[in-house]
Amino acid sequence: MALALVTGASSGIGRAFAERLAADGYDLIVVGRRRERLEELAASLADSAVQVAVADLATAGGIEAVAELCATQPVSMLVNNAGVAHYMPLVDLPVPTAAELLSVKVVAPTMLTRAALGGMIARGSGTVINVAGMIAFSGPAPAPAPQGGRTVYAGTLAYSVTMSQTLAAEVAGTGVGVHVVCPGIVATEFHEVQGMDLSSLPRMSAQDVVTAALAGVERGEVVIAPGVEDASLLQGVFEAELAAFHGQSPQLASRYRAS
Repeated sequence: MALALVTGASSGIGRAFAERLAADGYDLIVVGRRRERLEELAASLADSAVQVAVADLATAGGIEAVAELCATQPVSMLVNNAGVAHYMPLVDLPVPTAAELLSVKVVAPTMLTRAALGGMIARGSGTVINVAGMIAFSGPAPAPAPQGGRTVYAGTLAYSVTMSQTLAAEVAGTGVGVHVVCPGIVATEFHEVQGMDLSSLPRMSAQDVVTAALAGVERGEVVIAPGVEDASLLQGVFEAELAAFHGQSPQLASRYRAS
């Protein structure tokens, strides 16, 4: 029986992943901070073997505990979904809050992926899905547009995209796939807990995000954008990035030379 580990499984996209993967025949390790919600989820998935792992991925201890599961259990699919936003201007972002955001969205997925990869590569198969968002591509947009101060949050999602792309290339040929799913606004409680009411905006369902993610995995897409109809838009972004990367030279560009 295939085993999937899903972080942030107590609600929203994480819960939708757990429910879909259970329906697809996976056994599960569901990770989150709220035991009562995880146990309710496990009870609702009575036809699957579900292990509840209560952990706070904003802490070193929480990350270490879940990384140990990734390293010692035969995890065939890792879904790095745990999330926190804290939209506010960088100058107003308290240090503990910034540290929490970086831990949950950067340190945790990096270390959990590292822990799971060894076993996946040894077994010759496995899938890592990192949940990011289209805000990863919002760097050129003027602030606040539309969610307020997003500097650190957008940066963490951009990290997730680049890490997934480079790691996918790094493990090519091993049987392990690495993917990043980038939805837009999703109809979950994610923004509500930040005190943001986005109910008037069009929002995708968490179930549709999961459907797109798993379909994108089957299609071999590294970057999966559930709400982007024209895939050539993404390809254009990637080609422009590569053109800029390959367009560098050891010579100082003329625009920076003294006139």
